[in-house]
Amino acid sequence: MKRDFWLKTDRIGFSEWRPEDIGLAELLWGDPNVTRWICASGQFSKEDIALRLREEIDRNREFHVQYWPIFELATHALLGCCGLRPYKSNCNYEIGFHLRPKFWGQGFATEAAAAVAHDAFHRLHAESLFAGHNPNNTASKNVLMKLGFCYVGEAFYPPTGLYHPSYELKRKTE
Repeated sequence: MKRDFWLKTDRIGFSEWRPEDIGLAELLWGDPNVTRWICASGQFSKEDIALRLREEIDRNREFHVQYWPIFELATHALLGCCGLRPYKSNCNYEIGFHLRPKFWGQGFATEAAAAVAHDAFHRLHAESLFAGHNPNNTASKNVLMKLGFCYVGEAFYPPTGLYHPSYELKRKTE
C-alpha cells in the first residue's frame, strides 16, 4: 500500500495512522517483545491494539501529534512508531518510540527520535520534551542519552506498574 510521508530522514519515512492500518498496528503492538516494555501484562489483546490505534488517530485529529508509524524508505517495511503526545507539567510533549525487534540495534530509534525532537522544537515550537522508559530497557535509555536528554527523576507509569526513569530535553536557544 502506498504511504504518504510527511517527514523523512535518510532512512525513515513518517506517515499517519489510519483506521485501515489495523494489520500494521497488530504487527507492532501484537509482538510481546515490543509490549513487554510498555504494559504490565507484557502483551496487548486484539482489543487493546484496536484501542491504541484509535487513540493515536484521535490524538492526531485533536492535537496534530501521535506516535506516527515509521517505515524504512528502502523497503517500505514498518519499522514501528515514533512521535509525540501532549504532556502535562512544564514539558510540552512526551516523545516515545516502539520498534519492531528485527529493527533493533540499527540506529532507527535514534534517527527517528532525533527527527521528531527537531520537528517538535521547530514546527511546534515546544520548549521541552519529556521521555521515560521501562527501567529494564537500557536500549531506550541509551537512545535518550545520545539525544541529549537529562535525567530528572522517576515517574510512576500506570500501564507497567513501575517507576520509570524520566528525562527532559530542552530546546536549544539560538
